[in-house]
Amino acid sequence: MRGFAACMPVASPCAGSQHVGCNNPVLSNGASIEITNKYDRAATDGGVFESETHDVCGIAGIVDLRGRPVSRQQLVRMTDVMAHRGPDGEGHYTDGPVGLGHRRLAVLDLSPAGRQPMQNESGELVLIYNGEIYNYQQLRGELQAQGYCFHSQTDSEVLLKAYDAWGERCLEKLNGMYAFAIWNRPRQQLFLARDPCGVKPLYYFYGDRLFLFASEIKALLTHDGLSARVCPEGLSEYFTFQNILSDRTLFDGVRLLPPGCTLRIDLREADGLQQRRYWDFRFDHSGFDASDEETIERLSGLFEQAVTRQLVADVPVGTYLSGGLDSGSITAVAARHIRRLHTFTAGFDLSSASGIELGFDERPAAEVMANLFKTEHYEIVLHAGDMEHVLPELIWHLEDLRVGQCYPNYYVARLASKFVKVVLSGSGGDELFAGYPWRYYRGMQAEHPQQYYQAYYDYWQRLIPDADRTRFFNQETLRAIGDHHPFEVFGDVFRGADIPLKTIEEVVNASLYFEAKTFLHGLLVVEDKLSMAHSLETRVPFLDPQLVAFALRVPPRMKLNELTEAPRVDEDEAGKASRYRSTPTADGKVVLREAMRRLIPDATRQRAKQGFSAPDASWFRGDSIEYVDRLLRDRRARINDYLNPEYVGAVLDEHCSGQVNHRLLIWSLLSFEWWLRSFVP
Repeated sequence: MRGFAACMPVASPCAGSQHVGCNNPVLSNGASIEITNKYDRAATDGGVFESETHDVCGIAGIVDLRGRPVSRQQLVRMTDVMAHRGPDGEGHYTDGPVGLGHRRLAVLDLSPAGRQPMQNESGELVLIYNGEIYNYQQLRGELQAQGYCFHSQTDSEVLLKAYDAWGERCLEKLNGMYAFAIWNRPRQQLFLARDPCGVKPLYYFYGDRLFLFASEIKALLTHDGLSARVCPEGLSEYFTFQNILSDRTLFDGVRLLPPGCTLRIDLREADGLQQRRYWDFRFDHSGFDASDEETIERLSGLFEQAVTRQLVADVPVGTYLSGGLDSGSITAVAARHIRRLHTFTAGFDLSSASGIELGFDERPAAEVMANLFKTEHYEIVLHAGDMEHVLPELIWHLEDLRVGQCYPNYYVARLASKFVKVVLSGSGGDELFAGYPWRYYRGMQAEHPQQYYQAYYDYWQRLIPDADRTRFFNQETLRAIGDHHPFEVFGDVFRGADIPLKTIEEVVNASLYFEAKTFLHGLLVVEDKLSMAHSLETRVPFLDPQLVAFALRVPPRMKLNELTEAPRVDEDEAGKASRYRSTPTADGKVVLREAMRRLIPDATRQRAKQGFSAPDASWFRGDSIEYVDRLLRDRRARINDYLNPEYVGAVLDEHCSGQVNHRLLIWSLLSFEWWLRSFVP
C-alpha cells in the first residue's frame, strides 16, 4: 500500500523553463552569485525588452546545518520548478552551507538593477524577496536622510537597506505584502519574514539538520532530503474544516510560516529555529469614541488611500469586478487613476442549474459597473466540464489544498493575465467588516465561552463531522492520526485573541478573529497560487495596514445591524440559513456600505453578500456525474489508500438523489485524488 511512506519525484503537467547558464563569479567574500536576466539579454539588442509572459516572483533557499556546501544545481532545480512565478530572470547565491535562489519579479524597475539575490555594498547582507512594499518611496527618503545611497528604483533595495538600518524592527515600518529571507554573513544568521495578513506564502522543512524554504512546496520536494508523504494530522484538519488551521500542510514535515511571523536560523547555535510573532489581528473596540459620521469619513479616506497606493507599478494594472461592494469600490477608485482600466469577471452557464444556483452568474451586475466606470471589461463563461478539463493542472499549481471550489478563480486569473500583470482583488473586506452575519449568530446566544466555542466549532466542521470520522477514514489512517483532534486545533486559534466573550460584540469580534486567521488566510494562499500560476500578481487593498488597523477598532455594532435581535435559529430547521438572511442583521458591512456611498450606486452597495461559486451542486448531479464517478468510485482510486470507499460511495449516492448537498465534500475528494496523483507516487 502506498499509504504514508511514499517518496516523490516532482513533475509538472505544464512546460518547464530552460535554465540558461552565465558566468559564475566568486565574490571577494568567498561567496558566489549567478544571475540570468532577460532584460540583460535584451539590452544587448539596443532596445527595451517586452516579456510575452507576465512575471511574478518566487524565492527558495537551503541551509545545511551540518556545514556541507550547498549545490548550485540543487538551487537551480528549486527555482526552475517555480518558473511560472518569474520567467523574466533567475539568480542563485551560494556561501558554503547557505544557498539562495530567486525567480525575477519585474513589476517595479524593469532594469537589470532590480535583479536578485541582491547584496548590499559590503556584501554582508544578501536578500531574496517576493512581494511589494507600497511605501518604499517614503522609506527610501528616510534611509537617504541617514546616509544610505541607492542604485535602483526597486522596493527590494529599500527593503535590504531598511533591514541594514533597523534590523528586525524594519517590519514595523513596512506597508506591503511580502515573504523574504536575508542572509547575514558576519553573524551567520538567516532571517525570514512573512507579511502580517499572509498574502504571500513561505513554506519550510526542517529535519536532520537541513533547513529548506520556498514560495511553493514543489520547490522543496526537488531536494533529496525531503520525501513526499501524507501528513495524517494535516489530512485530519483538511477533511474537517476544508482548510488547515495550524501551520501544517498535507505534506508531512512541510510547514507554512504563519502570517505575521519571523524565523531565524543561526548556524553557530544548536537550538534550531527561533520563531517569533511580530503582529496579530486585535479586534478591540474599547476606547473607540468616534461618531458614525466620523467613522464613515475616516474609513472612506483610508480606503481610497489604500487602493491608490497599490496602483503603483511600471506594468499594466487591472481589477477583478464581480459587481459587488468590495470589487466595485476598488474599481471605482482605480478607474479615477487609470484610463480605460481593465476589469475581469467570470460567469456561469446556468442552463442545468436549479434553486439558489440560478443566481450565481454575476455578469449582469459586473457589466453595469463596467459601463458606469467606462472600463475595458472582459468576461469568461464557465460550463459544466470546465472543471474536469483544468483540475490536474490546477491542483499541481495549488499543491496546498484549502477552502472551497477554486477552479473559477483559476480561469478568471488566466483571463486577466492576458491583459495585465497586476490585478486588484477585494479579499479581506468580509472578514474585517463582518460580511458573513449568518455565521456569527451561532455563538450570539452562548451563555459561557465553552458553549460559544462548541457552537462555532460545530459550524466550521464543513466536511466530515466528528461523529463520522471513524467511518470516513480507514483504519490505517486513523492509527496514523492517533490522538490528534480538530477541536484542539480549533481552540488553539483563539489563544492569541485575548477576547473575554462577555458581550455579544465580543463574541462577534472573536468570530471575526477566527475567520481572519483561518478562512481569510486560506483564501489568500489559494489566490496567490492561482494567480501566480499565470504569472499574475494579485494585490489586496483591504489588507492595507492602516486600513486594517482602523477596521480592527470599529465596533461590531457599526458593522452589523441590531445585534441584540439576532434570531434564535434551530439548527435542525429546514431553510434556517435563508430565514436568517431575511432578518435585519443579514446585510453585514454596514459602515463599509456607508463609506462607499460616494463611490458606487445604491443598488450595488445594498446587494446581498454572494460568494463566487459555480453551480456545482447541480453539475455534480448531472453533467459532471460521469467524471465524478469515474474518479471517486474506481476501486483503484488513490483516495482509497486513506479513506473508506463505502463512505465515499454513500456520499455520492446522497448527493445524486438530492438528499444532501455534498458539493464541498465532493470537490475536496476530487482535489485530494488529483493531489495524490500529482505528488505521491
